[in-house]
Amino acid sequence: MLFSTTTFLFMFLPCVLAIYLIAPRKLKNIVLLLASLFFYAWGEPKFLYVMLLSIALNYVFGILADKAKRKGKYGKLVITLMVIGNLAILGIFKYANFVVFNIESLFGATFDWKMIALPLGISFYTFQGISYVIDVYRGDGKVQKNPLNIALYISLFPQLVAGPIVRYQTVADQIESRRVDLNLFTSGVKRFIIGLAKKMFIANNCGLVADQIFQSQGSSLSVGTAWIGLIFYSLQIFFDFSGYSDMAIGLGRMFGFKFLENFNYPYIAKSVSEFWRRWHISLGTWFKDYVYIPLGGNRVSPIKVYRNLAIVWLATGIWHGASWNFLLWGAYYGAFIMLEKAFLGKALQRVPAALQHVYALIVIIFGWLLFRIDNVSDIWSYLCSMFGSGAFWDARATYYMHEYYMVLIVAIIACTPLVKNLFASDALLTFMQKHRALHITKDIATLAVLAFIFVYSVALVVGSTFNPFIYFRF
Repeated sequence: MLFSTTTFLFMFLPCVLAIYLIAPRKLKNIVLLLASLFFYAWGEPKFLYVMLLSIALNYVFGILADKAKRKGKYGKLVITLMVIGNLAILGIFKYANFVVFNIESLFGATFDWKMIALPLGISFYTFQGISYVIDVYRGDGKVQKNPLNIALYISLFPQLVAGPIVRYQTVADQIESRRVDLNLFTSGVKRFIIGLAKKMFIANNCGLVADQIFQSQGSSLSVGTAWIGLIFYSLQIFFDFSGYSDMAIGLGRMFGFKFLENFNYPYIAKSVSEFWRRWHISLGTWFKDYVYIPLGGNRVSPIKVYRNLAIVWLATGIWHGASWNFLLWGAYYGAFIMLEKAFLGKALQRVPAALQHVYALIVIIFGWLLFRIDNVSDIWSYLCSMFGSGAFWDARATYYMHEYYMVLIVAIIACTPLVKNLFASDALLTFMQKHRALHITKDIATLAVLAFIFVYSVALVVGSTFNPFIYFRF
């Protein structure tokens, strides 16, 4: 079930909220758990069993990890078996097809292999299960003896399918005891509306342009059209994913949960390292805390530091998908992270901030080309189009700029904190009151803007066809 559908907006969410708010406190978790399982089963009921297996596996290993911690033995064995179990489930459903296909290609063999479908959100809830058991073993979170509470943590529908990856220690107390007050609920509604607008107005329109251009043969594109396609895709993936995260955070607040932020204006970064501190924050911190630091982090020799970075970024690429382009994408970012750590970071600090921004944006935009196209030869063909294998500008490029310039302007502005800072200050309200003699409060002005955004977004929802979020396939 998608957040950006009438079924969710006008049937599922209102019904679940109504039942949840009137339910006694001791039944609220059960209401949310049943709603989350129904939410997941709506689209692919057969894969519900995979998630239930993951829940059962991590519930048992959580208890074993707690016992191992208290007794001071068998801890590493428990964690090793837990990781193997979780990665085995993830590997079968996400990577088995890729492995078989490459073995067939390498050896010219043909296997009687039936393609395995990818369960939605398996990468996200697998990482949450792993983090829960490790946090229990480290003493960063207390063991959960109630299996229903573990099931709720892993299956909670706001963040189930595409994150953010919620750490157990972040919500452990909230699972057992939380309350929804008016301020938290209204802030959740506001955040959800902003995320819905990001998806329906900006991401979907940018995606329309990007899809049309990328579906063309790379050699047939003019330089201008090729650049337009990649820029619009860069905007699409940000607003698509950050929009989902906004909606997830907003929904969590409506039910009393406070999830951590997942994006912090990544396109204003002045280096690749800074970009990854601002983009998909929950994934970056997960790899840092559960892979990079356990490998030794930066407390080891320089060679081992770079080894650790290589492992993390190759794993980051593989996590995103079973395809060579994702591995290449991870290696690409890993290389720039290493270069910045070695010498490039210090060199960047000596140039003007504007040039630092340009450098970061160029690296990021070309990174999305590796992310978007899964065939290496097609990547090269697209690159050739960007640098002059065809005409410099054509009627198609003119058409896209004429029809979608407003979307481009709005998207670029929304990539920065400008709008947020404007509403946080009294400048806009003062201007309105001075020039239009409007005697309104800041809250009323904000409510009016949000109401307009919501109505417009719903109109787009009603008029749209199936439009899944990009990160649903991970």
